[in-house]
Amino acid sequence: MKDSEVKEYVKKRYGEIAQRGSSCCSSSCCNPSAADTALQIGYSEEEIRQAPEGANLGLGCGNPVALASLKEGETVLDLGSGAGFDCLLAASRVGPKGKVIGIDMTPEMLEKARKNAEKGNYENVEFKLGEIEDLPVTDSSVDVIISNCVINLSSDKRRVFAEAFRVLKPGGRLMISDIVLLKELPKPIKNSLEAYVGCISGATIKDEYIDIITSAGFQEVKIIGETAFPIEFIANDPTAKAVIDELGIPLKRIEEIADSIVSVKVQGLKPN
Repeated sequence: MKDSEVKEYVKKRYGEIAQRGSSCCSSSCCNPSAADTALQIGYSEEEIRQAPEGANLGLGCGNPVALASLKEGETVLDLGSGAGFDCLLAASRVGPKGKVIGIDMTPEMLEKARKNAEKGNYENVEFKLGEIEDLPVTDSSVDVIISNCVINLSSDKRRVFAEAFRVLKPGGRLMISDIVLLKELPKPIKNSLEAYVGCISGATIKDEYIDIITSAGFQEVKIIGETAFPIEFIANDPTAKAVIDELGIPLKRIEEIADSIVSVKVQGLKPN
């Protein structure tokens, strides 16, 4: 698959998700509801209630805001901000003297996020159209970068982390949740655009993922949490089911695939 083809397909599908108002790009997506999914991946009931209706689409594989130890007055950047759920939670943490910037390449998601911010009267949040491989953010201007199940969608992860390093202030920190692999996926799945949208085929081997972050210049890079990708989540995820049906994958093969996928929480620091 060409990088441009993947990017356009992901943009198209996430535009549809924004309009539909739900998704299954999640390590726990049996899709009973976006709220249930959020609870299963680490959000509290209070956080779910706090955000305006429609901000939580059930996207993600963790809660990077809870792990980022945000402080009042900090500037936070969210890579792949979607409908704005994590940005709005972060905005409450950093307060009126702080600022949150959400970057997304999907116009439909940006429109939804801006409406959600307006509904909740969040004045310290800004959403920008852009790609995480080429951030529309100035050098050394951000205290914290968060991201939730998005970087796996990029075919140029080295560029993503190089950009993250560029825009972070010295001493700034990175806190992301993402999907990684313990072993390579079968070729038919690796080459499936639908599996790419489902946060599966674009994922990188775990050790390689950490090496990419380290090679960008980050220090103290480590995985602070890891969650298995249970077979029932794949079996009940409509995106995964579409891939399974399309490729005619037997149950035994699905079990092997599930054993290959984990959700991780990763942190790193830009040296002073």
